[in-house]
Amino acid sequence: MKNKNYIIFFLLILFIPIKILAYSNKVILGGQNIGISVESKGIMVVGFYKINNSINDSKLKIGDYITKVNNIEVNSINELIKLIEENVEDSKVNITYNHNNKEKETTLTLEKVDGTYKTGLYVKDNLKGLGTMTYIDPETKIFGCLGHEVVESNTNTKIEVKTGNIFKVLVTSITRSIDGTPGTKNAKYYPEKIYGEVKKNINEGIYGTYNGDLENDNLIDILDSKEVKKGEAYIYTALDDNEVKSYKINILKIDADNDTKNFYFEVEDQELLDKTGGIVQGMSGSPIVQNNKLIGAVTHVSIDSVKNGYGISIINMLEKGEN
Repeated sequence: MKNKNYIIFFLLILFIPIKILAYSNKVILGGQNIGISVESKGIMVVGFYKINNSINDSKLKIGDYITKVNNIEVNSINELIKLIEENVEDSKVNITYNHNNKEKETTLTLEKVDGTYKTGLYVKDNLKGLGTMTYIDPETKIFGCLGHEVVESNTNTKIEVKTGNIFKVLVTSITRSIDGTPGTKNAKYYPEKIYGEVKKNINEGIYGTYNGDLENDNLIDILDSKEVKKGEAYIYTALDDNEVKSYKINILKIDADNDTKNFYFEVEDQELLDKTGGIVQGMSGSPIVQNNKLIGAVTHVSIDSVKNGYGISIINMLEKGEN
C-alpha cells in the first residue's frame, strides 16, 4: 500500500502543467521597411455627413463595425452598397453591427438623392501603412513588427483583422521630426510584392506568417527586459535605399512590468538626428539591440521631445506573437 501511494504521488507530479516557451532563443533580426495592408472584419464607421441638413438617426457610433445587412453578411464597401440597394424597404434597412465587441442591431434610414440611396455614413474596410520589421522566428516563420496596434487615424480605433499582408515598400524621402510635430518616412508602395500574411493586430504589434526566403545568417540572441541595462544600445532601421543600419541610443529608463512601454530612450546618433530629427513615423518596429542581443523594438515617439522614444520588450512581442 505504501508503494502505491508513492506511485500515485509520482504520477501527480508528472502531470503538473509546465509552461513551455513556443518561440526560438534566436530570431532573424529585422529593421527592413515593410508595407502593411489590413482588411477589417466588417465595415468600420469612421464618420457621418448630413443629408438634407440632418444627421442619420441610427444608433451607430464612430468605431462600430457593420457586419450584416438584413442578416446577410457584408465584408466590403461594395457589398454594403449592393446589399442596401437590394434590401431597402420604405427607405429603411436593417443593420447588424459590433459595438465594443457586442453584437447589436439598428434600423438605418436612407435618403434617395439623384436616384442613389445615401446612408449618411463615412466607412472604411481596409487600411494601408508603413512600418518596420522587428523579427522573424526561423522555426515557426512567425514575424512581428510595429510593436503596437494598427488603428484607424480618424477614430483611433484598433482594426479587427479579417485578412492582410505585408509587402515591399521603398522609402523615397524623410520628413524630419521637430518637437511637437513628429515626421515620417515617405515611401512608394509595391503591394503586388507580398512578403507574408497578417494574422493579428494587437496592442503589442502586427503578427503573421512570413512567406519569403529566410536569411538565417542574420540570427540574433534575445534578451529579457529584466536583464536590460541603462545606457548604450542601438536602433536598427532603414532610411536610404532601404539599407538597414544601426544608430546609437541611450536607454534612460526601464520598466519591465509595463505592457508595451518597457524602455525610454534618447537618440544620440548624430547621423540619425541629421536625417530624421529623432524618431519618425514608420520607425515603429525598428529593433533595439544591446550587447549584440535583441531587447525590443521602437514603438512611440515623445511628441514634446522627438529625440526621445519608447520601446517594447522583445519577450512581450514574442509571447504575444506565438500564442
